[in-house]
Amino acid sequence: MELRQLEAFVAVATELHFGRAAEQLGIGQPTLSDLIRRMERELGAPLLTRTTRKVALTGAGQELLGRAKVILDEVAAAAAAVRRTAKGETGTVRVAITPPVAPVLAPHLVGAASEYLPGVTLTVQRMWLPDLTRAMADGTVDVAISCARLPDAPGVVNTVFCSEPLLVGLRSDHHLAATDEVALGDLAQHRLAVPNDTLFPALALAQRQALDSVGISPPVVLLEATDLSAAGWTNQPEATWILLPSSLGTPPATTVRPVIPALRIPYTLQWSPERAQTAAIARFVRLALTHDVPAGWRLETGHLRHRD
Repeated sequence: MELRQLEAFVAVATELHFGRAAEQLGIGQPTLSDLIRRMERELGAPLLTRTTRKVALTGAGQELLGRAKVILDEVAAAAAAVRRTAKGETGTVRVAITPPVAPVLAPHLVGAASEYLPGVTLTVQRMWLPDLTRAMADGTVDVAISCARLPDAPGVVNTVFCSEPLLVGLRSDHHLAATDEVALGDLAQHRLAVPNDTLFPALALAQRQALDSVGISPPVVLLEATDLSAAGWTNQPEATWILLPSSLGTPPATTVRPVIPALRIPYTLQWSPERAQTAAIARFVRLALTHDVPAGWRLETGHLRHRD
């Protein structure tokens, strides 16, 4: 039994008139009659009674009508779902983020996706940078977002797509805390408390890259704090200052100031062009690269390499 036959039968059974049903289907009445006769032969039962004045459903026809409508509705729904998926209107995008992305950038992008890609489901996983790199390589995630500039990897596109200010944190009684901005040169010989590579590899890398970009290489001490915000760093007397992404807030007993020259934390979007052929992934990548960034952040449009 073909869908065309079911459509023909439902049209006749609904109209109870071969002429009107043929017009509705856009076919000739003889063709319609032939479709119905073939169905009856295949099913071994009459579906309609016909006279010159009246068309009526038999018991078998009544049974088929309800089932045929369900089948045709399911086929139409399946076709519509396939078209939506092909257009990227539905689907699932698996996103991995490193911890510094979680406080501000991840909720911002999830909110944008909810607004502009309402039929797309995002699954967001927090990962350490080494795990994120492996997940991108083996295809267990579709898109990855991390702070820092990341090295190129086979089959993966890296794009620095936005950045946020990197600020100096000082003890509240430090003499530079009274200034509006802090010159990095004034701190170059003082010990900087830095995150542990093992705990926060992405943030540690981003801070090193930021300092390298302005040619500052201060002495360092590892932060004992095991939380991302570096709370309690002032309990380490050997530490004079810290660097903090603006999104992480201000730790206790700390004064935060902008730095001269300005430093920024870059954020890298990673995706596989091969997997981005899935329309939902491609649409999310496009949204992330072009959507407005959180207040105080900067969209790094000069680094965009994505093409539709």
